[in-house]
Amino acid sequence: MAEMSPEDWAFWDTWMRAQRLVLRELDRGLQRDCGISKAEFSVLVTLRRPMRVGELADALGWEKSRVSHLLTRMEKRGLVARTEDGAGGRRTGIELTTEGRRLAGSATRAHGANIRRTVLDALTGEQAAAIRSWSEELVDRIDPA
Repeated sequence: MAEMSPEDWAFWDTWMRAQRLVLRELDRGLQRDCGISKAEFSVLVTLRRPMRVGELADALGWEKSRVSHLLTRMEKRGLVARTEDGAGGRRTGIELTTEGRRLAGSATRAHGANIRRTVLDALTGEQAAAIRSWSEELVDRIDPA
């Protein structure tokens, strides 16, 4: 296995810093423009249909307890509603409320505009194509399924 050169480390450090800065800027945009966190946005855009809480956790790749705590906060804000699911009438289902659907739509538009402003508008077509190609190869190598 080859050792990392100083240039390799400089590339890695710059790439990691760029990722952190982009994510921070996009998170701030969601908070500023929509009053929601990135986690709440993830729930809103994933919950396009009623789901069981465990199914939502799997779709997000999060622990069920994290999802449950976030859903409790979102329910208090009127963004999601728990539903009875199963023979015992347990409240294990979750769905967006009308307000949650409205916010999902407006947040998607605002987040998209922030992605465009922060990242996409600064790229040439060639840069975008190179980054996309490299990203797809990386994803295929790490997670071929």
